[in-house]
Amino acid sequence: MLLTIATAAVAAELAGDHPTTYTVKKGDTLWDIAGRFLKKPWLWPEIWQANPQVKNPHLIYPGDVLSLVYIDGKPVVQAEGPQIGEAVNTIPLSDIEAFLKQFTVLDDIESLPHVVGLEEDRMRAAAGQLVYVRGLEGAQPGQLVDIVRPVNLFGGGKGKRIPGFTRLDDRGDRLHGHWTTPMGFGEASGEVLGHELQLHASGEVTRVQGEVAVVLLRDEGREIRVGDRVLPPESQPYDLQFMPRAPDSIPDNGRILAVADGMGAGPRYVVALSVGAREGIRNGHTFSVWGEGAVRPDRIANRNAFMASRDKVEMPDDFLGHVMVFRTFDKVSYALVMNGIRPISQGDVLKHPDAAE
Repeated sequence: MLLTIATAAVAAELAGDHPTTYTVKKGDTLWDIAGRFLKKPWLWPEIWQANPQVKNPHLIYPGDVLSLVYIDGKPVVQAEGPQIGEAVNTIPLSDIEAFLKQFTVLDDIESLPHVVGLEEDRMRAAAGQLVYVRGLEGAQPGQLVDIVRPVNLFGGGKGKRIPGFTRLDDRGDRLHGHWTTPMGFGEASGEVLGHELQLHASGEVTRVQGEVAVVLLRDEGREIRVGDRVLPPESQPYDLQFMPRAPDSIPDNGRILAVADGMGAGPRYVVALSVGAREGIRNGHTFSVWGEGAVRPDRIANRNAFMASRDKVEMPDDFLGHVMVFRTFDKVSYALVMNGIRPISQGDVLKHPDAAE
C-alpha cells in the first residue's frame, strides 16, 4: 500500500501533456526539459535515472533521446544518445554569468590589500595604467591579481528588522544615504552576513618597493580608484552545472536580501538570499518565495479606531514565484528567479518549493 501511495504521489506530479519521448535540442535548458515532464521541475531528481556507465551520468546533451518509462509502477526518465558537445545546463549561463565571474561575498574586507594610489595621481585608472597597492604581502613581479570594489554590506536583521543590505562607500564603510525606513527595511543590521565585492579589473605586479606593489592593469574593465581591494585570481570558483531540487530543510531565517538592478525581480532576475552553506544551502536548491502577509486592524468589526488597533488580523502570505540557487557562500547565496506571478522584493520569505501557504 505504501509503495502504491508513493508511486501515485510522484505520478501526480507529471505534467498533463508530458511527452513519452523527447529529443534534446541545442538551446534547451534542464529546467525547461524537466517542466515538459513534470508540473514541478525541482522534482526532476525523483524521476531522472542517471546512467552510471557514462563519464558524467547526470548530464544531458543535445541529441539525447529522453524516454518516460515505468519501473515497478514508478515513472522514470531515461536517456540514450552519443553524449557529445556541450551538456545542457539548468538555465542559460548568460543569465547568471556576471554573478559567477564578477561578484563574490567575503566576511572580512578590512584585512584585504587595497589600492593606495594611482599613476600620476589620477582620479581613476584604466587598462595600461599603473596602480599602487598596499598590504600585498610576499608579492612578486609577474603575480596576477584581481581588483575588486566593495558594493554592499549584507546584514541578517535584528529584532523586528528584516534582513537587508547597505551600500558601501570607497572605504568599504556604510553609505548612510542608503534608503531605509524606521523599521530598518533596506538597511543591513544584526549579524554581518558578508560584504559583496564586484570585480573591476585584473592586473600584474611589475615591481615591489617597500610595502607598496606596483600593479599594471591588464584587461579592459571598469575604472579603478583608491580604496579598491585586491584578491588573488580564482580559476573558475563556481559551478557550471546545476541539478534543481528541493532543499533538505528550510531555514527559519530565509529571506530575499537584495534584488539586482531593481526594486522588484521577475523571471531571470538575480536575487541575494540571507542563507548559505552554513544552513545547508547548495547550488540547485529551489525555494518558493512568498510576500509576508500584512497585519491589519479590523475597522469594520470595530468602529472605534483605538479598539480596531487592538483587534488586528494577519493576512495570508502571497505566493510570488520560485528561485533556484546557483552560487553559494557561507552565509549568503545568489539565486535566479525561475518563474513568478508577481515581482519578488527584498524581505520576501523563502519556503519549501511545494509550500501551499
